[in-house]
Amino acid sequence: MLEQLGIIPIKVDLPFRLNHVNCFMAEGEDGWTIIDTGLNNEYTTQKWTETIQQREVTDILISHYHPDHYGHSGTLQQKTGAQVWMSKIDSDAGKKAWSDDFLSGLHKYYSASGIPDEIANQMVKNNIDFKPLVNPLPVVNHYFIEGEKIVIGRYEYEIILAPGHSDGMVCFYNKEKNVLLSADHILPRITPNISYWFHGNDNPLKSYLSSMSDLKKLNIDYVIPSHGKPFHGANIRIDEIILHHGKRLEETLAALGKPSSIYDVYKELFQFELTIHEIRFAVGETLAHLEYLRHKGECQREMQNGKWIYFQRLQ
Repeated sequence: MLEQLGIIPIKVDLPFRLNHVNCFMAEGEDGWTIIDTGLNNEYTTQKWTETIQQREVTDILISHYHPDHYGHSGTLQQKTGAQVWMSKIDSDAGKKAWSDDFLSGLHKYYSASGIPDEIANQMVKNNIDFKPLVNPLPVVNHYFIEGEKIVIGRYEYEIILAPGHSDGMVCFYNKEKNVLLSADHILPRITPNISYWFHGNDNPLKSYLSSMSDLKKLNIDYVIPSHGKPFHGANIRIDEIILHHGKRLEETLAALGKPSSIYDVYKELFQFELTIHEIRFAVGETLAHLEYLRHKGECQREMQNGKWIYFQRLQ
């Protein structure tokens, strides 16, 4: 199918348990378009140098601001002179997430989450370690608008704003072939991480579930994800993911049998060994589920002795 669409998959390795990201290239009338770029490191630089060779790259489309998709875009833009496209929401998020001002304030958020100082310090360091993997930041030449059309390879795609995994995530939908380039919005084997990162929308899970419900209406046949292999039947996978979050919300609420910090609930939900990098994601996901429940009125939150404490709603 990818060949029929005129899209070339570029598998870029990652130094994490999630060990790759699928980037893409497609030839247009004036040059080549790249979708997502990988981390900004020596390996990725070499990978794109070998891949591009003498090709003229005119456009770099960024699905969202997370480092494995966005990190190398600034370097690649400087090398090729290409125009960078992404949503304004995620462009702004990318500028904020690794800014010194934001990073310097992270420890207070982790402390308020009930995370022990030693682990919090490591989590802050893990955030800071990503700075060189996303810098230089790109100059964004065009901000995606919901519903606008863009040609990728042999077909025209509609921009679909798909918040949740990031506030400004975009997917690319071709109606003629009923194909979705889903980025991290729909993945075939794992559920996309839905986290609150202490900036932006504080109820990302609500946005995610709403966006998934909207996508179901399209009854998409073929999904091309950023992690894992393409697959048929988007609605089957969407239902599985929605079911997963429903169960996770039940588990989260059950963990509030007694007043608990975010870290307390995280330990209930993730009872296996994680790296510091993975703990960041697990804590963020725990917080997203807690905030969903709080906004829905199923639990409450108070600040007690410098920590956010969640508890089941009093009847």
